[in-house]
Amino acid sequence: MLRSARLIRSAILTLAVALNPALAVSPTHAQDRAPPAVAIAADLAASPAGTKLTLTLSKPVDARAFVMERPDRAVIDLAEVNFQLAPETGRRREGLVQSFRYGLFAPGRSRIVVDLAGPATVGRIETTTRARDGAVILTVPFQRADRDSFRKAASAGDLAPASGKAVAPVEAGDRRPLIVVDAGHGGIDPGAIAVGGVFEKDIVFGFAQVLVSRLEAGGRYRVAMTRDRDVYVPLSERVRIARDAKADLFVSIHADSISSAPQVRGATIYTGSEKATDSESAKLAERENKADAAAGAESGEGPPEIADILQELTLRETRGFSSGFAKTLMGQLGPVMEMSTKPHREAGFKVLRSPDVPSVLVELGYLSSQRDLDLLQSAEWRASVTGSMAKAIDQFFGNRASLVRPASPNRRSAAIAPVSP
Repeated sequence: MLRSARLIRSAILTLAVALNPALAVSPTHAQDRAPPAVAIAADLAASPAGTKLTLTLSKPVDARAFVMERPDRAVIDLAEVNFQLAPETGRRREGLVQSFRYGLFAPGRSRIVVDLAGPATVGRIETTTRARDGAVILTVPFQRADRDSFRKAASAGDLAPASGKAVAPVEAGDRRPLIVVDAGHGGIDPGAIAVGGVFEKDIVFGFAQVLVSRLEAGGRYRVAMTRDRDVYVPLSERVRIARDAKADLFVSIHADSISSAPQVRGATIYTGSEKATDSESAKLAERENKADAAAGAESGEGPPEIADILQELTLRETRGFSSGFAKTLMGQLGPVMEMSTKPHREAGFKVLRSPDVPSVLVELGYLSSQRDLDLLQSAEWRASVTGSMAKAIDQFFGNRASLVRPASPNRRSAAIAPVSP
């Protein structure tokens, strides 16, 4: 029986790696890092006593849970798990569970966020081994609770944020401009979802990788990413990564969706502002700013409030640079891709709130448009668009080669190094 269980667990892992080759552990790292547990099924069952969420895993994992209010959610933190589940998993309501989502929340740490249909608490999480095949069954029970009890439980919740880290190290003495590329969403937060089940987080991460490779190949810039795999990074962490690294430009990559208007197409470039250009931009920023809540995390504090005239001037200057880059980018992208009817807009996106790093958010297109979706998945299209983005970045830094950024407690005072033609 023991040998049979080992064989089944091995088969589960083999299948998971076949479905996702990135899970394979290279020989040089095999001794340093064991492969994560694989989840091959997640089931909900409701009864008069409550609702149970059951995971079928290849091996045991540590798990703990807490609840959050506004909206009502239960959060289950796990050791890293490779979720190999059907695309529709978690979308059907059952008892106390409205829906749930899952994914990598931080390096070595996965998370399941359960949207509750009403106040409920999490009972004792149990792990058993199924005798017939050795699979590990993790059971999470939910019991109905009154509002006061739920509120007390939520106030004792674990609100520790994930830790973000720029991928590329910043070497002392290297004065090439540093560009931070931010692939939106990730891990437990899929972002927009196309009709066929394609996730925004995957589309924009693939695009960001191509852009980074393009910029690195030219040798003119240092380049970092806010995430280098399918992991969730809180919005404030993305800003902090860029500021701590003293970045010279922050580019966030996204792809929108409007299911009610599949005919709408084209890219839009956003810069930060307290007042949105229009109601559509305001609604988009509001949706994007809810990403932390969707991932079961409270929004961290953003940049400090403007405290003196010098910081206010820095913010004003930074927004001017952001707007200038947006216009340059618009000019380069226009000839190679479809642009929206109003290609440059402003809105209060949290990831654009850095007071001292010029920042733009690029919505590449609409996953709700089949034409845009096809292009977003085209290698030829990505190569063309990232090439034009690289040209815009060259032009931006070329025009600023002789300028000195305003003094700021967060930034170096040296001028940006010129970009060679």
